[in-house]
Amino acid sequence: MRDTFSFANPRRGNTRQTQRKSLETKLAILLQGSNRSATNMRHPTAELSLFSATGTRKYLTSAERERFLQAIKDIEPLKRLFCTVLLWSGGRVSEILALTPETVDADLCSVALLTLKRRRKHVVRQIPLPPEVMRELDAQFDLGRRLAEPRLCRERLWPWSRTTAWRVVKEVMQRASITTPAASPKGLRHTFGVAAFEAAVPPHLVQRWLGHASLRTTSIYGDVLGDEERRFAERMWDGRHDHPTN
Repeated sequence: MRDTFSFANPRRGNTRQTQRKSLETKLAILLQGSNRSATNMRHPTAELSLFSATGTRKYLTSAERERFLQAIKDIEPLKRLFCTVLLWSGGRVSEILALTPETVDADLCSVALLTLKRRRKHVVRQIPLPPEVMRELDAQFDLGRRLAEPRLCRERLWPWSRTTAWRVVKEVMQRASITTPAASPKGLRHTFGVAAFEAAVPPHLVQRWLGHASLRTTSIYGDVLGDEERRFAERMWDGRHDHPTN
């Protein structure tokens, strides 16, 4: 009996040792994930920046935005409207592609975007659009007629895939000679946030328009060099010769 156990115990011991090591590995991974999650909860903007790892902007400047708007003037209406709504709403590609006649309010000049990147479902935010954009939307999609028909009122305005939408935006960026990391739909979203802060839109409104869960996430758009900050710098430059240098 002793000889039998002398052969059986090492195998059982090896199995238990392997299981213990596997459990220790899993616990280490879980602890690492918990620590990372805790860090992100304390500093939700730690990994969010308007600049790439090499310091390149992820948003369009005012001049680049004007070039983008000029570039979409000569393209077909469906593409032009998509790019226009994307720029002036700050929405994500999937959120704009989900728009239907029911989600467009011509009277209020606004669109209702279903926030897709929130844990809480069915978070809808109402985004105002320029009146001329709303008039073009109404004319292009014949919103009044579509709203009167149950089948058409829930059909998507742009029956594209996300890949097609990305390609449309990239084509316009190339026409506008914009080749930075900002030359993307996400770059237009960042551009919206920056422009809103430069226009002194209250931060809580920018947060709501962009669909951010935390105001700390929205606050990154206030870190961009704006006109007011440049004016302070110009005052400093203007006075650089007023004081003797050592």
